[in-house]
Amino acid sequence: MTSRERVLAAINHKETGQVAVDLSGHRSSGMSAIVYPKLRAALGLEPRPVYVYDPIQQLSIIDNDVLDRFGIDTIEMGRGFCLDDEWWADWTLPDGTPCKMPIWALPERDGAGWRLRSKQGPVLARMPEGALHFDQIHWPFFGVEEDLTKIPEALESSMWSVFGSPPGAAKLNAAERADGAKQLRKRTNRAIIGLFGGNLLELGQMLYRMDEFLVMLAGEPARAHRFLDALVEMHLQNLETFLGAVGPYIDVILFGDDLGAQNCPQISPRMYKEFFQPRHKMMWARAKELADVKVMLHCCGAVRPLLPLLIEAGLDAINPVQISSRGMEAEGLKRDFGADLCFWGGGCDTQRLLPEGRPEEIREHVLRQCAVMAPGGGFVFQQVHNIMANVPVENVIAMFDAVAEFNAAGA
Repeated sequence: MTSRERVLAAINHKETGQVAVDLSGHRSSGMSAIVYPKLRAALGLEPRPVYVYDPIQQLSIIDNDVLDRFGIDTIEMGRGFCLDDEWWADWTLPDGTPCKMPIWALPERDGAGWRLRSKQGPVLARMPEGALHFDQIHWPFFGVEEDLTKIPEALESSMWSVFGSPPGAAKLNAAERADGAKQLRKRTNRAIIGLFGGNLLELGQMLYRMDEFLVMLAGEPARAHRFLDALVEMHLQNLETFLGAVGPYIDVILFGDDLGAQNCPQISPRMYKEFFQPRHKMMWARAKELADVKVMLHCCGAVRPLLPLLIEAGLDAINPVQISSRGMEAEGLKRDFGADLCFWGGGCDTQRLLPEGRPEEIREHVLRQCAVMAPGGGFVFQQVHNIMANVPVENVIAMFDAVAEFNAAGA
């Protein structure tokens, strides 16, 4: 069974005897660029240049030798683009490690820190000295009367849109996107994940600011519906273009909407059902009409109360399964939703255990999570979120070696 077949079997709730494994298949399953060269050294692999594919979170591209060492079954579609040196510029990570940064997201010095500026001029994000990621500081619709015909222009002044991972701001046409995805598929038998986005709640928060958009949902529902209708119209047009180009060459399309906080959803099930479920359903159904893809939603936090509604909307897989949040314990999720939803994540706690635990604790934790989540399929192993800069490399190795141990026992 190839890696691609293993991932698709998992999403289809088929047991294969081997848990599928994701690392860096998307922007929330990656690894800090600070950790990555240390990991290569600990594995006895030759040093290689560090390429930062996610400038905001400062995540590294993971080379094939590391993916092979850990038995990784996934790859992000972006690995098929911006392969030439012209797309990269020299930079230095906060710990002094030299790296390559995408040319469209090269930070500028900003007093005691760094900033990311849009082509239009405004500074969109800042990273203070000592920090390890950028924070949004500009919201295009905050405090102004929005023009809903200009959402695309507003996104050109929004941090997450402007400074994305490859192909990012390369502004490739449909033929170039199709060719890059096609060539990647020829080079790998890993499952290819296409990052689409299609965010609803989050884009409202990115454009208006979180507090203002939540107040709008509660206090100005008609205005919120008008905004979301305009947003979905744009997303559906983009979906046609995106899948029209790369649909034949990807296996999973990734949408995003962080609906949860640490202890509860950001919004009630009633509010989700009114504002977001019909629109998610529309976009996810259209994606499946346009291409033979599985739909995954990146959705952090304590979202257990929303899972039945997400399943009704047509979701195939949810990520990252934040097991340290209230109500997100693996046993209950698997029991109550495992027949209908693939849990892409929840394999290792990244809030406390991965950065602070001992390798043996991590091994036991990972073996236990796999034992709970793997039966009946519907599970792709991923540490809950990105491997951050404070994670010891011996813990990273212990985590993936535990998955290999679990798979060897079941082979």
